[in-house]
Amino acid sequence: MTGGAETPTARMRKALHRARTSMRKAGVDYFRGDGSDSVALTALLLAVPALAWGTVAQPEWCAPAALVLPIVAGGLLLRPASLLGLYAASAAALIMESALLDDPSHHGAERVTPGTILVVAAVGFFGLLIAQFRSRVGVPWRRGGTMLFDLRERIRVQSKLPKLPRGWHREMALRPAGGQSFSGDFVVAARTNGGRTLEVVLTDVSGKGMDAASRALLLSGAFGGLLGSLPPHAFLPAANAYLLRQDWDEGFATSVHLVLDLETGDYELLSAGHLPGLQLCAGTGRWEEKAAEGPLLGVYDGAQFDPVKGRLRPGDVLMLFTDGLVETNERELTEGMDRLTGEADRYVTSGFHGAAWHLIEAVAKDVNDDRALLLICRETGAVPASRKSPSAGNKPSVRQSDTLKIR
Repeated sequence: MTGGAETPTARMRKALHRARTSMRKAGVDYFRGDGSDSVALTALLLAVPALAWGTVAQPEWCAPAALVLPIVAGGLLLRPASLLGLYAASAAALIMESALLDDPSHHGAERVTPGTILVVAAVGFFGLLIAQFRSRVGVPWRRGGTMLFDLRERIRVQSKLPKLPRGWHREMALRPAGGQSFSGDFVVAARTNGGRTLEVVLTDVSGKGMDAASRALLLSGAFGGLLGSLPPHAFLPAANAYLLRQDWDEGFATSVHLVLDLETGDYELLSAGHLPGLQLCAGTGRWEEKAAEGPLLGVYDGAQFDPVKGRLRPGDVLMLFTDGLVETNERELTEGMDRLTGEADRYVTSGFHGAAWHLIEAVAKDVNDDRALLLICRETGAVPASRKSPSAGNKPSVRQSDTLKIR
């Protein structure tokens, strides 16, 4: 072959490739809601006379009310303008069925009654409402579920805690109100200062469940961008200013910001109207409240947030949680916190791995509120950086002395 001319086989392959690409693009656009609904409209328009023929030819198998099937599908698939064309075809089919089924040759067949017309009209009315709602929102049903799933996954990914060095354990459990997939509680976390510092922010947005989910999603993205970009003491003031700029009718939130040095175990806890944290001191076996002072986020400008300091030694545990876990209409805050610490004591000897979810189940299983629990544990084998020996041979003796001291 000369001159670079394409063979018929090569041209056919290119044509098939272009056809496949066009069909794939059209399919993707359709299911994303960006494509035309002409294909769906054509299929439904063909279904209408098919059902009408089935009603006339086999009335015992296909009732006149079967026309609601393409009408329901049209309400989910078509735009309002296209849906009106489908309704016109369905009305014509009903008129034809009524005329043909009244013929004496169709003795015993189900007639088109006023009740049948009312059922078809009612289904068509609700289908039009659904189509208009989808058109106004701008999210077709094919994309709506995918979008909600994507939003849920984004919240889950943003709430994922970073991996900690050996000797540390972190755990987060979140349970939305009413068993929903979206919550007004969220957490954002990052390792800063070259990985030495762990910063975690647990926030409880006003409201619960789906009512607070949209605001929680917006705030989680904003807080995730602020975390690590500002000095720790500047985070809550910046978050407070961000909420004030939103000017929401119900725009306040509580938040607690943990800044933990992973080498020494020293930490600072800053709070914006949030519940105090609880620390288990392995040396005494008691739980201590760690309450920082600060107003709610989004209430007034110029708020000041005063931290409380502490240290996690080997064997210590720090719990941060939202009010849905410990406070209900029938249970006061102190009673709920006592119950939480009582349940947590069961894990002191066996370890807190996997304990967060079980604690929510034990303390607030049937509570109609968002519940979140964060656990930070320093394991007994962890050696404080200030006590590490430069000699490898001295490390076992240091660990042994730490363990004996804790016990």
